[in-house]
Amino acid sequence: MSELSTRPSVPHILSPVPQDARLFSDAASAVIELTRLYDEAVQFLCKRFDEVLTTSDTARRYRAFYPEVSIHTVGHARIDSRLSFGFVPGPGRYATTITRPDLFGPYLEEQLELLLRNHGRPILIGPSQTPIPLHFALPEGTYVDGALAEKLDKPLRDIFDVPDLAATDDRIVNGNFEPLPGEPMPLAPFTAQRIDYSLLRLAHYTATSPRHFQNFVLFTNYQFYVDEFCMMARKLMEDGGRGYGSFVEPGNVVTRAGSPDPISGLAPPRLPQMPAYHLTRPDGSGITMVNIGVGPSNAKTITDHVAVLRPHAWLMLGHCAGLRNTQALGDYVLAHAYVREDHVLDADLPVWVPIPPLAEVQVALEQAVADVTGLEGYDLKRIMRTGTVATIDNRNWELRDQTEPVERLSKSRAIALDMESATIAANGYRFRVPYGTLLCVSDKPLHGELKLPGMATEFYKRQVAQHLEIGIRTMQSLADMPHEKLHSRKLRSFFETAFQ
Repeated sequence: MSELSTRPSVPHILSPVPQDARLFSDAASAVIELTRLYDEAVQFLCKRFDEVLTTSDTARRYRAFYPEVSIHTVGHARIDSRLSFGFVPGPGRYATTITRPDLFGPYLEEQLELLLRNHGRPILIGPSQTPIPLHFALPEGTYVDGALAEKLDKPLRDIFDVPDLAATDDRIVNGNFEPLPGEPMPLAPFTAQRIDYSLLRLAHYTATSPRHFQNFVLFTNYQFYVDEFCMMARKLMEDGGRGYGSFVEPGNVVTRAGSPDPISGLAPPRLPQMPAYHLTRPDGSGITMVNIGVGPSNAKTITDHVAVLRPHAWLMLGHCAGLRNTQALGDYVLAHAYVREDHVLDADLPVWVPIPPLAEVQVALEQAVADVTGLEGYDLKRIMRTGTVATIDNRNWELRDQTEPVERLSKSRAIALDMESATIAANGYRFRVPYGTLLCVSDKPLHGELKLPGMATEFYKRQVAQHLEIGIRTMQSLADMPHEKLHSRKLRSFFETAFQ
């Protein structure tokens, strides 16, 4: 049988031979089928792309489709009420397109297993009607010779499908999705094209492959934390890893446990916008650290893309301005509420939506501070204060007339000010990713206490290592927790997708 099929409705489009959808009652077998369908589709596109560049033959158009998983339920499931995911909200047909089963295999198997168990209905696997854009079919790191493309007498978008913005938005997670007549309800929070878009963006912004990202992510706004993380990770690798299998740096530079030197990868000539570093474990329960730099725009950008990997938790570790005179430089701030004046999420998550603290994350953070500092109970209050963090988008807010901003900060009961924490927490809430914030007071502008150059150096030497150790201990504690417990029901709305 020929691998090409001319669909009667569109006579000039060539596609792989259409395949019938199949029912599955076993999650592992379903993932194998999803992998087969996806691999055949992208191999078809890559092969045709090579042929077009080689022959300059642009007479035909080529199209292949994402695989799709769907389920049709006939009644309301009786499920464990403690669960926050793994079931659909009511009877009907639910479906989602699937991409990169090589990357998401364990995640897909878990989600499908819960769906089968909770509903007792088979799932249907087959090709979807959503084309795979050529950009997303090419292997990671593919280099396309621009000179060859320029020789074609047609733009590539007239020969292959390109990304469709209508399929890459966040209507599902934002709660704005309205199915067309006859269209199924969503089964997952992101479409395949939305995921593929973010996977490319992650590689671009962080200079590391998405496959290296771990399920527990630390964000920071200072390079000092990254330097400390790298020093600690390299020492771990020299000492055999202690449970971690490798350390990955920008350029996909991989150092294996037990080896002092990298075994693969090439460091980029200059660091990307938001470099990422990964202390990996085989099951993905390691720690990723990303230096997001300063500002809410970067904070939103990176969390928009990390979210498609469905991490189990992310935390913000960074510096802040202390707003209370009783605070000292080096004190910690554990956020339990946020004043959101970052503005980058106003269209997606209105500011009247509260961002609640998550008990599991808060307890893990407080316990880690106690363990690392040796303080506990009432004594812990000497160096850590729990309260509201205000996040703003104006780095030079101090240059304005102080009356109005100080009044607002006082009314909010804020104890710290930064430019990233509320954005990261709010996007965690929006994307159903458990979140938390532990900041370190580095200056007190309302009280005239600023760091001088020499003071700053000593402050960073003393405090960064301890702060990072607290963050890592927190993540290790959360990794030991069953993740179905960690993914709080607080983050779920009235009508949710079955996939976490």
